Amino acid sequence: MVDRILNWIKSFYNDSNDIFLKDTFQNDTPWITLILVLCSAVVFIILWYISRTVMRVAVQFFASKSKTKLDDYLVSKKVFSSLAHIVPLMALYSLLSLAFFAYPVLFNVMSKFIDIVIIIAIWITVNRAISAINMFFEELEKFKDKPIDSYFQIFKIILGVIFFLLILSEITGQSPASFLAYFGAFSAVILLVFKDTILGFVGSIQLSANDMIRKGDWITMERYGADGNIEEINLTTVKVRNFDRTITTIPTYSFISDSFNNWRGMEESDGRRIKRSMFIETDSIALASESLIQTLEKSKILGSFLNQEIENIKQYNDQHALDTQPNKRKFTNIGLFRRYIEFYLKNHPGVNSEMTLMVRQLQPTDKGLPLEVYCFSQTKVWEAYELIIADLFDHFYSVVQEFELYTFESPSGNDIQKLKS
Repeated sequence: MVDRILNWIKSFYNDSNDIFLKDTFQNDTPWITLILVLCSAVVFIILWYISRTVMRVAVQFFASKSKTKLDDYLVSKKVFSSLAHIVPLMALYSLLSLAFFAYPVLFNVMSKFIDIVIIIAIWITVNRAISAINMFFEELEKFKDKPIDSYFQIFKIILGVIFFLLILSEITGQSPASFLAYFGAFSAVILLVFKDTILGFVGSIQLSANDMIRKGDWITMERYGADGNIEEINLTTVKVRNFDRTITTIPTYSFISDSFNNWRGMEESDGRRIKRSMFIETDSIALASESLIQTLEKSKILGSFLNQEIENIKQYNDQHALDTQPNKRKFTNIGLFRRYIEFYLKNHPGVNSEMTLMVRQLQPTDKGLPLEVYCFSQTKVWEAYELIIADLFDHFYSVVQEFELYTFESPSGNDIQKLKS
């Protein structure tokens, strides 16, 4: 159709028998071209408006009938809006071939420009579609905690290179394959420029294959000062929102080359570990006095244990005739305190008694004898976890003197002032 119209217009230049009409067309060619350009612009705007309107109505109709959320993401990323530009641009190509029938060189330039704009429009449409698909996969339960952003970004980079080659091919008139030979000569420059991207891509594959990190994981990475939850895993960076609400950006490959703590195992387990020590002054450690034993016999926590142990110790000493010996079995205040903590933990509602639970002595230091509490809390929520630890040690420090023991504390200015007085 376009060729027929173009041949009909050219006939006025070459084949017309009316000399006046033929001269008119030849003398007024610039004005005719301008009128045709303006008409082409008007037709293009009308087609663009119709295309956008039809696309919007059609999309809304199909989106209302569809059960999937993919079309909603395509609409939110304006995929169909950019797609609506392609048909009017193709029509503009044909219209300009009529408008610039007398200026083939100018039409050649305009056609190249329109081809480039069409390629860019398709590029933008594909990019937006990839982003929409990425959002759709992120909402799926199977991929919610997977670093799929990296793969979609690599796909965008590959497509970007392809479309860039198409644009160069359109500008220069050479085949896109011919440009690939030039990339070999600049491979060293490419490796230098895209070093972080390449390392990030390799790191993303290893992180995904080994399931090292996921979105939402709580990680600690001292080198970068990161201590919080992973919010985003990209091709080159991992964003961590710290508990002080700041955001730390870490290179993806650093999770392969450096060490970090992932607390996911703790969050998936039945409890969170409590590991804290009390320093007992060694001078206060001694055999348990009778008054202490009698007091503890009446307690609900150690009462039954003491009654049984007293009988066992008495039988052992009688059996081995140790009643008058210095090495006979006796209770110590530190031993009774250790047992008290152990039974207290087993009966505490915030402690998971099904997991490892022990109270142990560590190597003595210049600060005294470390008495370490090692157990797991029922909850893994940070605030509740800290509250349980505080409640436990509030109680232990408040009753330690009941066992005739003293905790270590470095001398303060107030202590020195008391000595002077």
